Amino acid sequence: MTSRELYRDPVNGKIGGVCAGLANYFGLEVWIVRILVISAGLLGGGFLIVLAYLALMLMLEKQPYQYEQSVKSQREHTLKSKPWEQGQTPGALLNTLNEDLTKVEKRVRNMEAYVTSDAFKVNREFNKL
Repeated sequence: MTSRELYRDPVNGKIGGVCAGLANYFGLEVWIVRILVISAGLLGGGFLIVLAYLALMLMLEKQPYQYEQSVKSQREHTLKSKPWEQGQTPGALLNTLNEDLTKVEKRVRNMEAYVTSDAFKVNREFNKL
């Protein structure tokens, strides 16, 4: 499943799994969504938040097992995934970080070389015309 769909996630949820489902849909951590919902409720939208939460709990379907596995596999390859949950050693994590930073450094060097070159100056002058 490559497309995102909105489901309730009762396995990872506290009350009905609506916040966990929203977190999966938007690619956020569950605690962030919970804090946003609680804050919105405390800042004056209490009745509307409770009503919307109950409506979503009744309208949304439970998250299928296959969708949960695809969400987990997508999150394993993001920057937000927790390295200690992936089972990598600290040395392997540092090597991965070093490789990523080396790639970024190469891109920055190439960009800097282009910006300081004569070709950039000529292209900039043509774009001004």
